[in-house]
Amino acid sequence: MKNLDPATRTELEAAAFRRLVQHLRERTDVQNIDLMNLAGFCRNCLSNWMKDAADERKLDLTKEEARELVYGMPYEEWKAKHQQEANPSQQAAFEKSRPSH
Repeated sequence: MKNLDPATRTELEAAAFRRLVQHLRERTDVQNIDLMNLAGFCRNCLSNWMKDAADERKLDLTKEEARELVYGMPYEEWKAKHQQEANPSQQAAFEKSRPSH
């Protein structure tokens, strides 16, 4: 698909992003720290990247609004329902591989 026009590519990328976000909303058993330790990014990273993109375009999107777009609910509600305290091995792995983004 070398001849993919920019608009179609953007549509495909957006569809893949929406599917990733939906998947992460459904997999509430997967903790952010595990995502960070294994993949170097988590739901918070996705919401931060969304906010960065909005800021670059001078769009008014708060950090909390970006998180709600990713989590599908207010972040504090998601944390109360789904987030568990990181155990010592998770914390140690995070400190060892902490991403710089």
